[in-house]
Amino acid sequence: METYNNIVLEQLPKHLKRYVVAQRYERYTALDQALWRYVMRQNYSFLKDVAYYPYIPGLKKAGLSIEHIPDLQQMNDSLKQIGWGAVTVDGFIPPAAFMEFQAHRVLVIAADIRQLEHIEYTPAPDIIHESSGHAPIIGEPDYAVYLQYFGEIGTKALSSRKDFELYEAIRHLSILKEHAGTSEAELADAENHLKIVQDNMGEPSEMALLSRLHWWTVEYGLIGTLDDPKIYGAGLLSSIGESASCMQKSVPKLPYDLNTVSYSYDITKPQPQLFVTPDFDHLMDVLNQFADTMAFRLGGKQSLEKAIECGAVCTAVYRSGLQVSGVFKTANADQVVSYIQTEGPTALAFSGKQLEGQGIDYHREGFGSPVGRLKESNMDLEDFSTEELANYGIVEEKRCTLNFSSGIVVDGIILQIVHQGGKIVLISFEDCEVYRNNRAEIYFKPEWGTYDMAVGAEIISVFAGAADKDGYESLDKELEEPTASSYTDVKDSRLVALHAAIRKLRTEAFDPERWMGIFSELAAETTDHWLALVELYEIAWAYKANNLADCAENKLQDIIARRPRLKKLIADGIRVAKKEVLNNS
Repeated sequence: METYNNIVLEQLPKHLKRYVVAQRYERYTALDQALWRYVMRQNYSFLKDVAYYPYIPGLKKAGLSIEHIPDLQQMNDSLKQIGWGAVTVDGFIPPAAFMEFQAHRVLVIAADIRQLEHIEYTPAPDIIHESSGHAPIIGEPDYAVYLQYFGEIGTKALSSRKDFELYEAIRHLSILKEHAGTSEAELADAENHLKIVQDNMGEPSEMALLSRLHWWTVEYGLIGTLDDPKIYGAGLLSSIGESASCMQKSVPKLPYDLNTVSYSYDITKPQPQLFVTPDFDHLMDVLNQFADTMAFRLGGKQSLEKAIECGAVCTAVYRSGLQVSGVFKTANADQVVSYIQTEGPTALAFSGKQLEGQGIDYHREGFGSPVGRLKESNMDLEDFSTEELANYGIVEEKRCTLNFSSGIVVDGIILQIVHQGGKIVLISFEDCEVYRNNRAEIYFKPEWGTYDMAVGAEIISVFAGAADKDGYESLDKELEEPTASSYTDVKDSRLVALHAAIRKLRTEAFDPERWMGIFSELAAETTDHWLALVELYEIAWAYKANNLADCAENKLQDIIARRPRLKKLIADGIRVAKKEVLNNS
């Protein structure tokens, strides 16, 4: 993986590196560059009046230019000065991975760029949204702290099976929308499937609710007062359509608070309302209020039940600090957790580091262990001294019987007592039997081999994913870099060549004959030529070649007549071209 001489990227864990692809800058076409330039010129013209104040200087802090698609080396050269980094990925990545990148102060940037057809907005991740939207605001210290902290909280959020289904449905639809060869029937099927999934989500999970807070702040947030808000959300900063329409009075502006989690969102449509925070400190307050309701802070039986419902790898943390990572099974019927059980590969860790010999290769079939205190003990087992262990017969190479307050009995010969961080975290037995209710409930039999018993009076935290992700996923070698997807799917290679000629025309001495040569190849009948004509208009107007500018505008009016939807895009292009010349004169 390319780290661009940025220590932030060099320190990324291996399991995140699998999502990173090479940017392959040479694959961006002249049309791609024109798309970027148009959007950024529009953004600069409009957002300097409605964006939160650090946005414009933030472009430079993030290593971004209006004139060309950002190069990841240039971005990292700039971002590392403020302790951040950026990597390119292949479109959508799982929400948990996205959050974890954020927690590591790394901006995830889709390598692709939107099609001309979706220049105003695309639901699919693209380099315009990810870089021009997210990166400029990173230069604001309070916001950068919030973004990283949100990533840390989001990494721990528990998802549901329905969340995974929704993620795949949104991902599929977004890819289809950005693929030039998608048929109307394919698009309709994908939209219908997404609606069915959305209508049958059931009770929202932690991740679903947290995603709403992310959407209404990081993506679509406003800051200031209800009467005079400014834009800071990346989705608005990168959408030349919605960044203007969202400021209209017809779009309600509501105060941002914890009740915002009640508002779901649709990434394929303009937002029906937006939320305003007075400052970034308030964002932290609301996030912490929500985090206080999450399983990683609450622990206990209810949190474990959330993990069971999730059906994916989660981690339960004993009070001793021992972390058990795996797919959890049915909880016991007690009011409090008295026994935990996983199925399939499981690993034990402490402080995020896998314990030696306690990985998924060893616990291939799952892991089970009691939770709680021993009978007639006023002290937690993890805090026993050597003397107290001896009093209970807990001595290596000796048989002992442990009777828990829950009624669970562990009887076997002790092989090893493992300490970590000044606590007893694990006791291993051979010839061991674990049962309850006079063996009516059998948890472990002697013939099954070594029994490793976790030690801890209660489950104090439950969170998504493995405690030691690299250890759990057995990443012993460098991951192969995925193949980057193709960028803009251009049917008309001639259009790309024309944009290349226009780009060259802009950087060299103005030549009216060359201008006319390009202009003559642009037909009003081919409405995709509108962007090239806007660029020609801009060049002619800048050089006060009014007759040429009139020619370009007349042809643009013909395009509008054929395709009225382009009227605003074309009018905005002409407006910015005139405004820029007037401002520079």
